[in-house]
Amino acid sequence: MDAAALRGVATRSTVSSVTKQPGLLRGASAAGFAKVPSSSKARGGGAVRASLFSPKPAASKEARPSKVQELYVYEINERDRESPAYLRLSAKQTENALGDLVPFTNKLYNGSLDKRLGITAGICLLIQHVPERNGDRYEAIYSCYFGDYGHLTVQGPYLTYEESYLAVTGGSGVFEGAYGQVKLHQIVFPFKIFYTFYLKGIPDLPKDLLCTPVPPSPTVEPTPAAKAAEPHACLNNFTN
Repeated sequence: MDAAALRGVATRSTVSSVTKQPGLLRGASAAGFAKVPSSSKARGGGAVRASLFSPKPAASKEARPSKVQELYVYEINERDRESPAYLRLSAKQTENALGDLVPFTNKLYNGSLDKRLGITAGICLLIQHVPERNGDRYEAIYSCYFGDYGHLTVQGPYLTYEESYLAVTGGSGVFEGAYGQVKLHQIVFPFKIFYTFYLKGIPDLPKDLLCTPVPPSPTVEPTPAAKAAEPHACLNNFTN
C-alpha cells in the first residue's frame, strides 16, 4: 500500500473515532472550534444574525389606549408674575415682528374654576404680525403643570385673535405617553385662556382633574378658595 493510501486510511480512522466519542466533539467546541452553519445562507456567505442582537418588535399602536379624554383648564394671568416678558429681537423695534420672543408663565385652574392646578411655563416665537386682525401668530412651546399628577407638553400655533389647535407632545406622571391635541380658546389676550385637551394614550384621568366646566367668558374668575390655594381647593404639591 503506497503512502497516499495509508494517509487516507488514517484520516478515516480518526474521523470515525471522533464521531463515536461525543465528548471529544464537546471538547473541541469548548476549545473554540465553532460549528459551521449548515444553511445555504451560511455557506453562501450571508450574514448570520445572533438572536441576542435581533431587533425587538415595535410596540403596536393598537396596544395604546385610544379613548379620547377631555380635560378642561383655565389659564389666568393675575398680573403677579411679571408675565409675559416681551423681548424685541427683530430689526423692527417699533412693532411686533418675526423673531420676537415672549417667555411666559401663568396660573392654571380647573375648568370649574374651583381648584388651583399649577402653572404654565414656556415661550412663544413671533412668526407673523397680523395688523388687519389686530393680533399676532406665534409658535408656542410650553408645559402645563398639575402638581403630583405630572405635566403635559404642547407645541403649535398660538393665535391671539382666534381659536387655535396645538399638538400634545407628551407628559409625565399620569400623563406619560399622552398624545392628541388641545384647543386654545382666547378669551381676553393675554389674560384669560380656556383649554380643552383631547387626550389619548393614557389610562383614565384621576377624578381630581375632572369637572363640569364654566362656560368661557371675559368675566370668569376663580373662586376665592382656589385663588388662595386653600388645601381643599388645590392639587397636592402644585407648582406655584
